[in-house]
Amino acid sequence: MPGTRRATVDDVRRAPLFRRFGAEDLERLAAVSTVRSWCHGTTLFDEGDPADHFLVVTAGRIKVFKVTPGGRNLILEIFGPGDPVGAVAVYEERPYPATAEALEDAEAVAIPRSDFFRLLDSHPTLVRGLLLAMTRRLVELTVRLAELTGGRVETRIARLFLKLAEDVGRRGDGGVFIPLSLSRQELADLTGTSIETCIRIMSRWGKEGVVRTDREGFTVLDRDVLLELAAG
Repeated sequence: MPGTRRATVDDVRRAPLFRRFGAEDLERLAAVSTVRSWCHGTTLFDEGDPADHFLVVTAGRIKVFKVTPGGRNLILEIFGPGDPVGAVAVYEERPYPATAEALEDAEAVAIPRSDFFRLLDSHPTLVRGLLLAMTRRLVELTVRLAELTGGRVETRIARLFLKLAEDVGRRGDGGVFIPLSLSRQELADLTGTSIETCIRIMSRWGKEGVVRTDREGFTVLDRDVLLELAAG
């Protein structure tokens, strides 16, 4: 079970989803919210579970994945601080369409669906901000699914590292450091390939000075090569 504590206004304010809320609205939202924490590898929810809470990540990273008919995990997205997880399912009051797991120790603000919609009913102008945020997520997911099913494997892996470098990368030793420790299996799951293929490509990239695997993440050493590969 996740650890739980009462949410503060600062916890809620971190989420871009609630940027349109004024001080009083933030206080009302914090009053009905909690902060849940999960250890690395812990499941937040399973595919098919009822979506009864809005979850907004405040620390750590969460992976959302589906299990294919063949029994292989297919990672759809990685969510970080400020990102809503499963918001569309909660909004539509339907079961979660995928499983979420803590990729590292993580926290999220949890808002009961009934309380959140009561606040929206009282403040209709906030609905537009919520819908815009969820629409952006739907577009990103559509693009993500297209990337997973199209192009060569090396092209998909190159696009993944370019996206991670843009989202969470920072300038480091000779390149852009991505502070995200992903196993070869997780990289394979993210790009819809086998672990053997992923190992082969990452090993070659390491020898060629394209992407280096570090103890706590990866360093993109040659972005130009990745851009060329990503072009397909």
